[in-house]
Amino acid sequence: MRLTTGLHGYVVLRFSGGLEIRLHNLICAVILMMVAVVGGVALLTTGSTDSTFSDLVGLFDGDAVSGDVAFAIADVRLPRILMGFMAGWCVALTGAMLQSLAQNPLADPGLLGLSQGSLVVIMLVLVLFPGLPLIFTPLAGFAGGLAVAVLLMVLVGRHHSGGLGILLMGIAVETTLSSVTSILILYAPPEQSHAISSWLAGSLFHSDWSAVGSFAAWFVISIPAILVIGRKLRSLDLGDHMALALGEAVHISKPAILIVAVLLTAAATAAVGPLVFLGVMAPHLAGFISPAKGRARLFLAAMTGGVLVVAADGLTRLGSDQVALPTGLAIMMIGAPIFIISLRLRTISQARTG
Repeated sequence: MRLTTGLHGYVVLRFSGGLEIRLHNLICAVILMMVAVVGGVALLTTGSTDSTFSDLVGLFDGDAVSGDVAFAIADVRLPRILMGFMAGWCVALTGAMLQSLAQNPLADPGLLGLSQGSLVVIMLVLVLFPGLPLIFTPLAGFAGGLAVAVLLMVLVGRHHSGGLGILLMGIAVETTLSSVTSILILYAPPEQSHAISSWLAGSLFHSDWSAVGSFAAWFVISIPAILVIGRKLRSLDLGDHMALALGEAVHISKPAILIVAVLLTAAATAAVGPLVFLGVMAPHLAGFISPAKGRARLFLAAMTGGVLVVAADGLTRLGSDQVALPTGLAIMMIGAPIFIISLRLRTISQARTG
């Protein structure tokens, strides 16, 4: 392992097996990890139940801590933080994959209708079969998201799956499905309607260790997916013709990546509801921090998404205990201003260099 200069003049960390990691990407990844860990630890002592850092240390050291504090930290806050990070990771990762796949920087699970497809089918299952085991919820979401993905490919055409066309078609499908969602909420029983409305805003309120354990499998799957898909996206980012010239089986790679994106979207939607606009914001913010490509881009986007959701969860705890702020809305309150500022700074930078 040694430091050297890459082909484009960047400082890279080169390993004996030939793997190269750009030093700036590595530093940014470490900083994001530290922010996630420090933020998570801070949130473990933040909430309606008074607790201190000493209580946190005592709990993990086995010292005597009051029952209410131990329950708040270990059974309420910790699973909520873990679920928020994993869900944000998966949604942001999906957005980064779809943007490369569609060759459009605005592509994300929400704008392409994948999230709404998952939502509609999950809501139908919850309304029509309320006693169905929760294990079927992600499967229902996957079926809905995959149906939307197939519909988009049929409507747009296999040879026009990039650019503006698929985005406009996705917005049209998403709008149609949103109206179906509104109808289901309107005619559902009051108890279900209220629960669904809270879930639609993106919520971590019901996250527990059971939910974390169920979702952890999808999070683990996403890690090798980054390693495999990131390499393929480096070729696909150059366009289909260039990817074919480089030996990439585009007709296999694109559907496979789309299926992975639908799986992660369905799992995240079933767990916490739709995290609106996160799939667009996180990859762009990660690109502003470090303009990476391939695996590094996917990893930084996923980390940024996880950090944003954890930060948004912290914001929800600053509000009133009687009226809890949904996490999805908090993400918009935190992420949107940062997103606007980053775009403005990027525009100024491009104007100066141009």
